[in-house]
Amino acid sequence: MKILLTGGAGYIGSHTAVALVAAGFDPIVLDNFANSHPVVMERLATITGRHIALERGDVLDTPWLEDVLRRHQPVGVVHFAGDKAVGESVALPLKYFHNNIGGAVSLLRAMETVHTENPATAPTLVFSSSATVYGDPATVPITENFPRSHTNPYGHSKLVIEDMLSALRTASPAWRVGVLRYFNPVGAHPSGLIGEDPAGIPNNLMPFVAQVAVGQREHLNVYGDDYPTPDGTGVRDYIHVQDLAAGHVAAIKTLLRQGESFTVNLGTGRGHSVLDVVKAFEAASGKPVPYRVAPRRAGDVAQCWADPALALRLLGWQALHTLDDMCADAWRWQSANPNGYRS
Repeated sequence: MKILLTGGAGYIGSHTAVALVAAGFDPIVLDNFANSHPVVMERLATITGRHIALERGDVLDTPWLEDVLRRHQPVGVVHFAGDKAVGESVALPLKYFHNNIGGAVSLLRAMETVHTENPATAPTLVFSSSATVYGDPATVPITENFPRSHTNPYGHSKLVIEDMLSALRTASPAWRVGVLRYFNPVGAHPSGLIGEDPAGIPNNLMPFVAQVAVGQREHLNVYGDDYPTPDGTGVRDYIHVQDLAAGHVAAIKTLLRQGESFTVNLGTGRGHSVLDVVKAFEAASGKPVPYRVAPRRAGDVAQCWADPALALRLLGWQALHTLDDMCADAWRWQSANPNGYRS
C-alpha cells in the first residue's frame, strides 16, 4: 500500500509520513528540498524505525514524475508540494502561480498518463488545500459550502487547483479526489525530532513566537491590533500538525474504501487570537515573548475558523489536541533544535 507524498519532507508531509507508517502504509517521499532539509529523512527513520524511500526531484518535471509513478505504482498520492506564505505570495505572485499551479498541472498530467497505461487502477489523490479559498468570510464558523474567493495569490493558487480537480473529475469520473481545506497547522511531533523549520524569517505566527522565546529574535511583530475581534488581533483556527497528519490518513483510507470524492475542512472549530497564542506559548515555555504592534499585512483577514463537522461525518476524524498541546510540542521542537534542522 504505497502512498506517494509530494513535498513529503516538508513540515506537514513529514508528519503525515510518520502517521502513514503507523497506519500500515508505505510512504514514498518526493521532494526537491527547496523548502525542507535532507536530514528529515534520517529523523523519520529514527521515529518510525524503518527506511522511507526518497525520490529527489521537482514536481514541475512531468516525465520524471511519470517514471516515479511507474516504478512505485502507489495506490494514492498526497500533494503537498508548493509555496505557502501569504505575505510572500503578495510580493511574488508569479512564483506562486508557477510553482503551485504549474506543479499541480504537472502532477495531474503524470498521473493521467500512467492511469491511461493501466486503466484498471483508479487515480487517487489527496490535495493539500487551504482555508484561504474562503477569502474574507462574512461569518464564522466556516462550512464547506461557503462562497469561495481569495485575498492573496497563495489563496488564489489553491482555488484554481481546486477548480482544476473539479473539472478533471467531471471529464474523468474514475478519479478519486479528497480536497482537504485546512486551517493553521502548528506544533510538532512529540519526539521533538521533526517540526516546522521555515527558511529565513518565518511567515507564520507559531514559529516566529518560538524563535522569540528561544532567543533568536528580539520581539514578535503583531500585524494589526484594530481588527473587529475580542482583543483586536487576528483570530485563527490553529490545528496541531499531528491531528492534521491523522486527517490525511483518514482521507486516504476513505478514498480507497469508498471511492467517492469529497471536500472537507480540517480544523478544531475554535479560534484563537494572536495574543492568545503568545500567552499560551509563554506558559508552555516559561519564556517571555515580547511583541510590538505593526501595521496590518496585505492579504490578512480578521478571523477564520472551521466548522469541522463534515470531516467527522465523512472521515471519522476530529482534532484532539488543545492550544496548550500545540505550544508545548512546538517548544519541545524549538528548544531541542534552536536552528531547526541546521542545529
